[in-house]
Amino acid sequence: GASDEVMKAMVEKIKAKKEFGQNFLKDSSILDKIIQSMPHNNNHIVEIGPGLGDLTKNLVKYKDVTAYEVDTDLIGILKSKFANEIESKKFTLKHIDVLRAWDELKFLHDGKYDLIANLPYYIATNIILRAFEDELCEHIIVMVQKEVAQKFTAKVNDKEYSSLGIMTELISKESKILFDVPPTAFDPMPKVTSSVLYIKKDLSKKIDKDLNKFLKACFVQPRKKLSKNLGSLLEKSKILALYEELDLNDNLRPHEVSSSLYSQMHTKVKNGRDK
Repeated sequence: GASDEVMKAMVEKIKAKKEFGQNFLKDSSILDKIIQSMPHNNNHIVEIGPGLGDLTKNLVKYKDVTAYEVDTDLIGILKSKFANEIESKKFTLKHIDVLRAWDELKFLHDGKYDLIANLPYYIATNIILRAFEDELCEHIIVMVQKEVAQKFTAKVNDKEYSSLGIMTELISKESKILFDVPPTAFDPMPKVTSSVLYIKKDLSKKIDKDLNKFLKACFVQPRKKLSKNLGSLLEKSKILALYEELDLNDNLRPHEVSSSLYSQMHTKVKNGRDK
């Protein structure tokens, strides 16, 4: 019908926009693999940056979905593509920047949800960290740049180990890279390989807002001794006392310290500040 022609023209008009970091996932076998990795539960699904709705149309077959899209042109396409699902309340489309939505609402859904999305590269890290803070978000299954996924899943002594791997370990029951996705799966092709990252959060745990800042300071010069990096936060005598209390060796580098030790350090440093 005519409406299909109109849709086609609209879609063709939308060249993926650089500013929103848009790369549309076209490969249906990859879409299938993402769907197969969905946890079997009653959680709602939240999608961020649904783009042209390629993943969305698979998600809504199984569950109710709420999607956040900032791009006005895409909102038009999604509204016509999913008119039936919107009417039957299977699909809720929110035209807002998701980080703003988080600031205003604290939660992206009013009950437990799983975040399943092909995230825009430029804010992927931020989005995952916000999902860590959102107590209603249980699973995170997101496509990101491979190196970002490696940082989130890195363990102590790994080359990629940093604040992101530590935060993940402290908040999750399980975290892993499910599979890699070549640039050819997207239109336009990104320059990098992507990976689908899986994180199952432990909802009994909370992440202290201040922790990320503390960890970033610890890794500010990753090759230097941790005690030197701590110098930006604490005076020498406090660092010495902290090391003594936790029985740490002064030669430790940031990537050699376990997440639970970082957590203890942060608690002690924070308590010291509060006194």
